Amino acid sequence: MNRRAFITLLGGAAAAWPLAARAQQAERMRRIGMLSIQAEADLDIQARLDGFRHGLQALGWVEGRNLHIDYRFADGRADRVQPLAKELIALKPELIFTQGTPAVAVLQRESRTLPVVFVNVSDPIGSGFVASLARPGGNLTGVLQYEASITGKWLAMLKEISPTLVRAALVANPKTTPFPYFQRAALALAPSLAIEVVASPVQDASDIERAIESFARVPNGGLVLPPDGTTGAHRDLIVGLAARHRLPAVYSLRTFVEDGGLMSYGADQADMFRQAAGYVDRILRGADPAGLPVQVPVKYETILNLKTAKALDLAVPPGLLVAADEVIE
Repeated sequence: MNRRAFITLLGGAAAAWPLAARAQQAERMRRIGMLSIQAEADLDIQARLDGFRHGLQALGWVEGRNLHIDYRFADGRADRVQPLAKELIALKPELIFTQGTPAVAVLQRESRTLPVVFVNVSDPIGSGFVASLARPGGNLTGVLQYEASITGKWLAMLKEISPTLVRAALVANPKTTPFPYFQRAALALAPSLAIEVVASPVQDASDIERAIESFARVPNGGLVLPPDGTTGAHRDLIVGLAARHRLPAVYSLRTFVEDGGLMSYGADQADMFRQAAGYVDRILRGADPAGLPVQVPVKYETILNLKTAKALDLAVPPGLLVAADEVIE
């Protein structure tokens, strides 16, 4: 090779090196953690995580190529959250994406610096996670699940489908959802619908069975199920009890209706997880969670199960039927 050719080759290699280096850096493996209150085998959480992964892929993050995700699932048990959170933090991820109030509370206690992106949290201010929705101010931000006023929508749906209803049991575990947040809203809104709200806190399957059977002894009642990891883990039991005691019920999650429940109104969970992927992307690219406003869901859905309505001898009002995004027959 002559001197001129060698210099040309060397110059070309030198010019190409920064491009190759930047490409290699762009594709370096990044590591995040994911902590869920649900069970890994639950098809519901897998559908939500599919939404999360699709959201990440749309932003250029692909598992196995430039992103590694360590998953941990608490199987609906609040007592498993802390050890799983410690495991994830020990792996030194760049951030943790998490689901549910109990998980966020634990992660906040374990670290005030590791960025956390959350979903399925209904009262982040009252829970002490953020200073305000507009400016969280710490290491936590994400997507708000529900404002408390949604409780009025659930009560109104019950009254619409069962006009003789005068009592509604609010069923959830205070350890896995902000029970007082929904209870205060329900008590404030129920009188306008001539409904008495009965607080029914539960902790496990036996509690759920006792609470619903006790409530069902008085006629003209119905059930309200706000988002909660415990009741979500026992949705087959709850749907079965509602059917056995002929109780109309409204749920925050469509999975209850798919499993035979009467009706639901709530945020599209897969879409919410997809939405949260945007904040994971921004933090991985250098954004500070303290300045990322807590978002609200952008897509809500109403699901009705006509077969269940018929079994309960309930006539679905035309307005409710028209408002339904999906009808199960």
